[in-house]
Amino acid sequence: MADIPVYNGTSQFFPGDTAFGFYDYQYDFQIDADKIVTFVTQRLGWPIEVVELQPIQIYTAFEEAVTVYGNEVYQFQIRENMLSLEGNQTGSIPYNQLLLTPSLGGAIRIAENYAEEAGVGGNVTWYSGSVQLEAGVQEYDLNKWARESASLSPGDYIEVKRVFFEAPPAALRYFDPYVGIGYSYEGLLNSFGFGAYSPAITFLLMPLFFDLQRIQAIKLNDQIRKAQFSFEIHNNQLRIFPLPLNNYPLWIQYIKGSERDSAIGGRNSEGIPQTNLITNTSNVPYVNPNYNYINSVGKMWIYQYTLALCREVLGYVRGKYSTVPIPGSEVTLNQNDLLTDARSQKESLLAQLRETLDQTGRQKQLEKLAANSENLLKVLNDVPMGLYIF
Repeated sequence: MADIPVYNGTSQFFPGDTAFGFYDYQYDFQIDADKIVTFVTQRLGWPIEVVELQPIQIYTAFEEAVTVYGNEVYQFQIRENMLSLEGNQTGSIPYNQLLLTPSLGGAIRIAENYAEEAGVGGNVTWYSGSVQLEAGVQEYDLNKWARESASLSPGDYIEVKRVFFEAPPAALRYFDPYVGIGYSYEGLLNSFGFGAYSPAITFLLMPLFFDLQRIQAIKLNDQIRKAQFSFEIHNNQLRIFPLPLNNYPLWIQYIKGSERDSAIGGRNSEGIPQTNLITNTSNVPYVNPNYNYINSVGKMWIYQYTLALCREVLGYVRGKYSTVPIPGSEVTLNQNDLLTDARSQKESLLAQLRETLDQTGRQKQLEKLAANSENLLKVLNDVPMGLYIF
C-alpha cells in the first residue's frame, strides 16, 4: 500500500496556498490560517491519532468557510432589500460596508403600470394628434389614421386614451336669478377671475352647494334637451355625436402599444434602455467579505464550518484506505462516522446562521419592537399612580 500523507505537526501559510486566493493578503486571515490548522487537527485527534490531511487542504477549507459565510450574509441582504435595489446602478463600489436604506422605488415602479392605465402617471408616453372631421361624416377609422399620421412601426398599434370632443363647461352658461339686486360685487370678483363663471353675488351670499347644483342642472339639461357632444369608440372606430356641420380638427391623445407592452424598464430621458442596472441577484455589487472586518461571532462560525469541511475531506480520504494493516491484523477506519458527522454539522451550522440572519431582518426586528412596546405598556399599567391634590 502506498504511503498516506499525514499531518506532521507544523504549518506555515504563504499567499497562494489557497485555491482562489480571495483572502491570502488579508492580515487576519494570514494569522488565523496556521491557527486553524492546529485547531482542526487537534479536534480530529492529532497527535494521538494520525490525521491524513495536509495544511494546504485545511487552508482551502478555511477559505471556503469564509466565502460561504459571506455568501449567506450577503444573500440575506439581497433578499431583504431586492425591491429597493432593483433598478439601481451596479456601479464600481461594493455594497459590503454600505448602509442600505429601504425605498419606495420598487413599489412605485409596480404601481406605475396601474397609474398609466388610470391616466395619472406611469412610464408610457401619451401622444397627441388631430383627426380632420368632415361636415356630415360621423364615423372615422383611427387605425387608418394611425398608420398614416402616427409614425407607427410595422406591427405596432395605438390605444386611444382621450378624445377632446366635449361641450363647453356648464359654468360658462351659468345664470343666476339673484344678480342685479344692487350689491355691485361683480366688478370686485372679476379682478380675481371669478366673474366669468358666475355672477359675483353667488360666491358671497349663497352656499357653495347651490352653485354645484345649478351647474349639474345645466349639464343634465344639455344632455336631455340638446344634441349633446358625445362619442363612441370600439376597436379604434370613432363615432361622434352630433354630426359635424363644419370641417375642423378633433384632437385625441393615444399611446403606442409597443411602448405599453414593453417589459424593458430603466429608460433614460430619450427613451433608450439603460444598462449597468441591478436586474437580479447575480449583479448586486457584493464581493467576498474582508476577513479583517468579521467579528468574533462570525469567525467562530467559520472555524466550526472549516472543521466540518475538513472532517468531510478526511472521511473521503479514509474511504480510499478503508483498512490499514498492522502487525498481525488490520484496522478499519471510520469513514462513515466522519462523513455523517461532517454533513450533519454543515447543515446545522447553515441552519443556525440563516436563523440568526432571519431574526435580524427588518420584519422580525419590527415585530420585536412592537412586542417590547406592548409589554412595556403592560408593565407601566401595573405601576401605582399617585394622587395629586391641588
